[in-house]
Amino acid sequence: MEYWFSEHHTENVKFSLKVDKHLYSNETDLGRVDIFDSLEYGRILAVDGYIIFTERDEFIYDEMLAHIPMAVHKNAKDILVFGAGDGGVIDELVKYKTIERIDLVEINDGVIEACRQYFPDVAVSLDDPRVNLYTDNALRFIRHIENEYDIIIVDSAGFYGPGESLLTREFYGSCYKALKEDGIMVNQHQSPFYEDDRVETQKAHKRILNNFPISRVYQAHIPSYPSGYWLFGFASKKYHPVTDLDAAHWNSLGIYTDYYTTNLHIGCFALPAYVERALKNVEKIKD
Repeated sequence: MEYWFSEHHTENVKFSLKVDKHLYSNETDLGRVDIFDSLEYGRILAVDGYIIFTERDEFIYDEMLAHIPMAVHKNAKDILVFGAGDGGVIDELVKYKTIERIDLVEINDGVIEACRQYFPDVAVSLDDPRVNLYTDNALRFIRHIENEYDIIIVDSAGFYGPGESLLTREFYGSCYKALKEDGIMVNQHQSPFYEDDRVETQKAHKRILNNFPISRVYQAHIPSYPSGYWLFGFASKKYHPVTDLDAAHWNSLGIYTDYYTTNLHIGCFALPAYVERALKNVEKIKD
């Protein structure tokens, strides 16, 4: 008998993977966590039926969240990460010797424990001495922090349930205050392809625009995510993501990657026409 894991992208579209084993399942009031072994994508982490990452393509998402801001901000020492309990983004950040502190805020500590057991090669980065783990809601954690971080990375599973607060003006305003005078924030921005996801993308972009003087959107191809096309947001108090990129400096660090390059960094901010239109439609509207 064949077993398949299916994620519904819309009411009319679903993405299915043939699985070999259902390794883990745990459900709390924060959501259901499942881990599968698949034949094509390797081990899969899913929360509430949505793929968070697969061993086959997780490197794309993690590298694009970590290296884009680090390549622009050459002196980042204090980093705050929301979500990322699997350790993937942290695994990229710990490659930088100049980083002194990484505060990781994950609301669901069950994700961390499950990943320590089933994704040890990635989750081992959580034990880096520079990493501090906090179990908390993102908005509650950041609400009263000011001028403390060089970079904030919002690695949310989505804008539903506990992630709803990540679409609020208060959250992005709090992120702005928590950043130093030359701080950068990046976040996952959903896919612009399906209508419901596009609406979430537009909401996040609008909220960020209302708080940051510099706000740009960039893209990546992630096969296991809805439509295989994913967006990220870059927001800064000072730096432009392309003109302030020092490619020679980043390349001199000798950091090994499988997806990110400084050439790709420049190109990923060039968006398709339909995405540009969707973003411009909300750029005209201020709260």
